[in-house]
Amino acid sequence: MFFLKKCISAALLPPGMFILILLVAAWWLRRQRRTLAACNCLLLALLIWAMSTSFIADVLISRLEKGLAIPTRAKGDVIVLLGGGVNDKVPDLTGSGAPSEGMMPRLVTAVRLQRQLDIPILISGGAVYAGRSAEAPVIRRFLLDLGVPAHQILIEDKSRDTIENARFSRVILQQHRFRQPLLVTSAFHMRRSLEAFRREGIAITPVPANFFTAPGRATIWADLLPESGALYGTATALREYLGLLYYHLGGQGK
Repeated sequence: MFFLKKCISAALLPPGMFILILLVAAWWLRRQRRTLAACNCLLLALLIWAMSTSFIADVLISRLEKGLAIPTRAKGDVIVLLGGGVNDKVPDLTGSGAPSEGMMPRLVTAVRLQRQLDIPILISGGAVYAGRSAEAPVIRRFLLDLGVPAHQILIEDKSRDTIENARFSRVILQQHRFRQPLLVTSAFHMRRSLEAFRREGIAITPVPANFFTAPGRATIWADLLPESGALYGTATALREYLGLLYYHLGGQGK
């Protein structure tokens, strides 16, 4: 019964419903002897299904996270916390705006690290789009709520992407004469972030947060069901690969 319930919900919710519609369209077109159109619908359904399974998302993300490890005894004089999105202007206990679901693990990792080492946190994150709030002030409010002293928080609120995170953070790091920065961002985002900081001439120690995959974790039947979270994971991984390719080709994009 549980298996059936999961399969039905996967078929009736996006992206499963779109796969189902395409399969029905392929069946109808085949009955109309429109074989090429039917094949196109079938191939599109298979592509959406594959990209929206946890199996494919994990394969793609695991390549980005491979080889990364959380240092057991991190040493540094400042924590550089990269913004990962905020929910702009939503109501909160101590103000408006809150870190996104993807940002929270980074924030918590930075707080735990700050308590271990008693060093400042530099938050890097501006307003990605005009009309939206900068990320850094929202994250700063949460750091204060979680007990990080105000004098231990620095903000960089102009950057819109990873390359600007590195570029604008470099200025603040140099102003305060920090020499051993620790970089906190999501594990899948770490390789691109390290490359961005390397291009700015900054030697920085990675402290990855928010791992999505684990070596040796078994694949189960649910990993083959389509679901929106897995589709988002696939899109996130592809975005990272495109960013790394762009860097490799000498670009300065996101």
